[in-house]
Amino acid sequence: MHMMNQIGNPRTKKQHGVTLLEMIVVITILLVLMGAAVPVVKVSVKRQRETELRRDLWEMRGAIDRYKDAADKNTFRTKLGAEGYPPDMDTLVNGEEGPAGKKIRFLRRVPVDPMTGNKDWGLRSMQDDPTSDSWGGQNVFDVFSKSTGTALDGSKYKDW
Repeated sequence: MHMMNQIGNPRTKKQHGVTLLEMIVVITILLVLMGAAVPVVKVSVKRQRETELRRDLWEMRGAIDRYKDAADKNTFRTKLGAEGYPPDMDTLVNGEEGPAGKKIRFLRRVPVDPMTGNKDWGLRSMQDDPTSDSWGGQNVFDVFSKSTGTALDGSKYKDW
């Protein structure tokens, strides 16, 4: 009978569940952890875009240099006063008529600037002032980002 009393008695049954206080503590801890993770993710995304920007600038500047080398070797005819540099970025993609009528291309595509989200890159010609933000239009000597943002290292993207 004693055994039956313990099983049937509602006061002796153990309650299972979570109290409101425990739930508040758990949610508070999760919110703190999420709050700490958001800045880390933002820095990681920015670092990834900066890496992409460096790669794109390196790729386009390499294409400009290859164009200049080919022009200096008289592989194709260039416009007088262009100093052997391409007239625009599309010329690097579309190419120039080389020996035996074969097109010589220097860039597969003009990449999208990861900082501005468009293909509108800043250009400088050989005749432009090195610190100028406006392109004179004679040729493409250099390319830079038009972003006004600041990099993680404190430098301006447009100065890369």
